[in-house]
Amino acid sequence: MTSKYAIVQLAGKQFKVSVGDTIILDTHITDENTMKTEDVLLVGDDKDVTVGTPLVVKASVEFDIINEGRGPKIDVRVFRNKSRYRKHIGHRQDQTVLKVTKITS
Repeated sequence: MTSKYAIVQLAGKQFKVSVGDTIILDTHITDENTMKTEDVLLVGDDKDVTVGTPLVVKASVEFDIINEGRGPKIDVRVFRNKSRYRKHIGHRQDQTVLKVTKITS
């Protein structure tokens, strides 16, 4: 059995994925349940590798959107000595969880 993998570019970042993998993006992508991208930089399996210049022609990766939500809270605290200045800020980043369903080349 050959394990097919690909390197895709999503939201300005590159991910190495194979069928069944889950990845977490830091952005909200779409309102649909499935997604397809053709920004494939490399496709490979156990026998050969196809490198794109810059993209692989006729290659695509399909995803299922599992969950859309927000990540863990990050606390930012600012303290300035001898001036009674204190500041507390929290931030939660939007996240989308994707599962790879199909890699075509």
